[in-house]
Amino acid sequence: MKASSLRDMTKDELLQKLAELREALFNLKFQHVTGQLENTAQLPKTRRNIAQILTVLREMEHKTAA
Repeated sequence: MKASSLRDMTKDELLQKLAELREALFNLKFQHVTGQLENTAQLPKTRRNIAQILTVLREMEHKTAA
């Protein structure tokens, strides 16, 4: 997921995507613990995507405050 494409999204879309990714991360962690996760590289990718969305949301927050 590119940060530039995230910046084009609205705040509501970002919050919805964030909720989806957090649920996906929960499911990935659950699969990892139970030994059912085949692609363990998905865990850091999902965490990184969550961090990118949080960063863009924070940037938006700072823009509106300034």
